[in-house]
Amino acid sequence: MRPASRSRLGVLPLVLASVAVADTQTPQREAGAAQLSGGIDRAVAEVMAKTGVPSVSLAVVRDGAIAYVRAYGSARLEPRLPATPEMRYAIGSISKQFTATAVLLLAEEGKLSLDDRLVRWFPDLTRARDVTLRELLSMTSGYQDFWPQDYVMPMMLEPVAPLAIVERWAKKPLDFEPGTKWQYSNANYVILGLIVENASGTSLFDYLNARVFTPLRMGTVTDTERSALGPADPEGYLRFALGPLRAAPEVGRGWVFGAGGLAMTAGDLARWDISMINEAVMQPGSYREMEAEVRTARGVGTGYGFGVSVGMADDHRFLSHGGGVSGFTARNTVYPDDRAAVVVLANQDATNAAGQIATKVGRLILEIPDAGTDPSVEPARRVFEGLQRGRIDRSLFTANANAYFTDRALADFAASLAPLGAPKEFTQRGQSLRGGMTLRIYRVGLPTRTVHVTTLTTPDGKLEQFMVAAAE
Repeated sequence: MRPASRSRLGVLPLVLASVAVADTQTPQREAGAAQLSGGIDRAVAEVMAKTGVPSVSLAVVRDGAIAYVRAYGSARLEPRLPATPEMRYAIGSISKQFTATAVLLLAEEGKLSLDDRLVRWFPDLTRARDVTLRELLSMTSGYQDFWPQDYVMPMMLEPVAPLAIVERWAKKPLDFEPGTKWQYSNANYVILGLIVENASGTSLFDYLNARVFTPLRMGTVTDTERSALGPADPEGYLRFALGPLRAAPEVGRGWVFGAGGLAMTAGDLARWDISMINEAVMQPGSYREMEAEVRTARGVGTGYGFGVSVGMADDHRFLSHGGGVSGFTARNTVYPDDRAAVVVLANQDATNAAGQIATKVGRLILEIPDAGTDPSVEPARRVFEGLQRGRIDRSLFTANANAYFTDRALADFAASLAPLGAPKEFTQRGQSLRGGMTLRIYRVGLPTRTVHVTTLTTPDGKLEQFMVAAAE
């Protein structure tokens, strides 16, 4: 239900891998696959060691197909049950993109419109004549979230009717005028789940099962509100501060309806990601709606579409969402233009282990260098250290950059940077294209302060720019 959040413990045993690769591979492809799988396993082990999350289930999509599936650690601690790729994990708020898909499919069927006012479905809710389904989908309705906490409150241990949630929270005054701001709210998706049921004439899960899960052969998907995860599935855990893992409480039926109630294997969520890449379930226009960044009434970007965060990172477009329910956290990130995706599911709540792993694995499959291994770092460090002495190798720079580095400029660089001492940290923090060149931003940690370096590199490898500025 929560988009995602902290944790510790030792490295837990790595378990069962099932790797999907092409039937015939050249030695070069086999070596590349082995290198990738080794990198993924190291990334997972590193994060598990730092956070102490008990288990992780992971799936990777490359070239539009599942390329790697593996589970790590202990799904249950007493008695110990090793995690396997066949186990289902609760995915929390990643469920929202499925509810959004149901709404978009019903719009394609003509049973509702994204611009419908809420009054059509729930006339008694606050500002029902002003709030649209589009604003519910994009978190710009103004309705207050009923579960912003990273823990389970006492009232949530008891069952509730989803309509009772709507009656309690969506009859409060709005937190802001519809469409003017963005605020994450589970209440929006409980309302949407009920609208799907009203418009389709069937339950939300049954509609999704017929239109999405069965066609995509996602055979492990379950509605945790109908049937809780069983003894063959992972136990959900929590920690109090940095204490030992404890069994997480079970949330009462009804609280995660429409907003976070699904569970499945990492492999089945990867099948969904492939359908997103191929636009296999909805019409192309519906994917455009879902994946477009919604802007407020004043044109401010929200970084959110319909049930997914949207944006660019290192020149790669992504669709992403975290999930957090009692005992579980997850991260699902799709890179549609690269035909790639990363699914990470974990059985501990209030930890960002899944997000950390997804970021590291995403960089691996997209071949984005880590800060510590980026080949541009050492040359940039050498230039920086030369500038601390007031010297540069002019063969490394373009004519424009050499004109910038006058004797006065070099003297000012040396006078201001030399007293700061030798760099203790020099890491790349971002990379993109700019004006036909590669823009890179570095963080330079010095004994007494931190500065940023911004470079532009031409296609032939020359430095068009090397700027240093104080860090915020």
